[in-house]
Amino acid sequence: MPAGGNSAVVTSSSSHVPSQQPPSVSLKGVASDYGSPLEYNACPMKGVFVPAPSPSPYDLSSSSRSQTSMVGDGEVQRDNPPVVGGSIDTINEKQIVDIPPRLSERDFAGTPYVPVYVMLPLGVINIKCELVDPDGLLKQLKVLKSANVDGVMVDCWWGIVEAHAPQEYNWNGYKRLFQMVHELKLKLQVVMSFHECGGNFGDDVCIPLPHWVAEIGRSNPDIFFTDREGRHNPECLSWGIDKERVLRGRTAVEVYFDFMRSFRIEFDEYFEDGFISMIEVGLGPCGELRYPSSPVKHGWRYPGVGEFQCYDRYMLKNLRKAAEARGHTIWARGPDNVGNYNSQPHETGFFCDGGDYDGFYGRFFLNWYSQALVDHGNRVLSLAKLAFEGSCIAAKLSGIYWWYKTASHAAELTAGYYNPCNRDGYAAIVAMLKRNGVSLNIACVDLHTLNQHEGFPEPFADPERLVWQVLNAGWDVGLPVVSENSLPCLNRVSYNKVLDNTKPMNDPDGRHFSSFTYLRLSPLLMERQNFIEFERFVKRMHGEAVLDLQV
Repeated sequence: MPAGGNSAVVTSSSSHVPSQQPPSVSLKGVASDYGSPLEYNACPMKGVFVPAPSPSPYDLSSSSRSQTSMVGDGEVQRDNPPVVGGSIDTINEKQIVDIPPRLSERDFAGTPYVPVYVMLPLGVINIKCELVDPDGLLKQLKVLKSANVDGVMVDCWWGIVEAHAPQEYNWNGYKRLFQMVHELKLKLQVVMSFHECGGNFGDDVCIPLPHWVAEIGRSNPDIFFTDREGRHNPECLSWGIDKERVLRGRTAVEVYFDFMRSFRIEFDEYFEDGFISMIEVGLGPCGELRYPSSPVKHGWRYPGVGEFQCYDRYMLKNLRKAAEARGHTIWARGPDNVGNYNSQPHETGFFCDGGDYDGFYGRFFLNWYSQALVDHGNRVLSLAKLAFEGSCIAAKLSGIYWWYKTASHAAELTAGYYNPCNRDGYAAIVAMLKRNGVSLNIACVDLHTLNQHEGFPEPFADPERLVWQVLNAGWDVGLPVVSENSLPCLNRVSYNKVLDNTKPMNDPDGRHFSSFTYLRLSPLLMERQNFIEFERFVKRMHGEAVLDLQV
């Protein structure tokens, strides 16, 4: 761990969060003030609403209905990952934040300047590609400008821009938005969002994949990720069709490239003058490079291990080829002793200590499964590099922190991160990012403590060590690192956690994050006392002195 003891480095858009949904918080950090996850239980768990799971229209299995009855309509989800430091209560629909009375702060005056961006609301552009409430947004942007924020970030949704027909792009709402931001002399970060929005924690709008893709999916549901029971997940396209011409004559990577190229051409002037400072390329569910292994809509609940998502016919075809090349055709299958979405490692023959995950077949399967993730990232990012030549490009990893202190790291395995205790599962991923000249985005620098629900068994979670592993994997190969918070960040405790992680104490190489994106612009942030704290935070990120420092 970093010297100083208080630098828990960390880890969307709609993000698998709580970057935005209870499951895989995109790389969470936890304060090292607590000795073990058991100590985190001292703070009461706050309920987070999760939309009731519903069967997908693409599901072939009747079991998709039986498992989704676990949470009724409108039910408040209690069994989800933790909320953050201090405690947040709701009174008359307003969040009241209790800040611990004793607070020791580092002095960041004179430290490196780290740009601060603010993520715009998910629904800032509606489904018709129109800018929503431009007058109200302009007022909020002017307030952000007054706080010396460097810029804003926005999702550019595939399901909005190319909604109705292949290669018919509607950029109208984004043109108006970008012009507004440009006139205020703010910078812009843009996310190429090739996933659906809705159903994840924090999603307040619904933006499906393009209609023409949904039509293809109705006749060929194998274009989507599929679990062992045959349930299809239309959150994003399966990586099995990256090179299959099943999208009206195009492959999936060609569809992504054409979209990115159209964006680059449409907004050429903004690239040339440096107004667009970064492009983040979506690589999977919630825009993260991972499999959708823990879908709430299919009944997953924290801290279940999740399920492998390789049962569409295209992924199975690739698995069969790999097994034949290895000379063991019997291995052309997924493991059958992995339990279900909500199993715990010790309950399965595959993930338990000494389980099949570390046997000959298990190693073969996990190597293939994780390599498919790396190959997908490489294919899309190499084309992004062509489309956005000369621009800063970023990719986001997810933080699957539960069961990290078990031998198999089961939840990471189902997400595609082959990271058991005897193997570094992130080295191959960061090496691929390095080859493509891509920055690593890790989130959850805001989390100060991990509150487990009293009813949970110990899930052997360790987000702090997971984040430290991934961050150093990136820094060790010289990757620039950018970051964002995953949950609403409104109090000084959370801001101090972000600062400690952005600029690690006593780092011998003086390393720090290249930028930080605040999620997200909201009326709550604009409230006077909340915004005063935010403005103070921006000054410290910029290396400026503040007068009310508590030491």
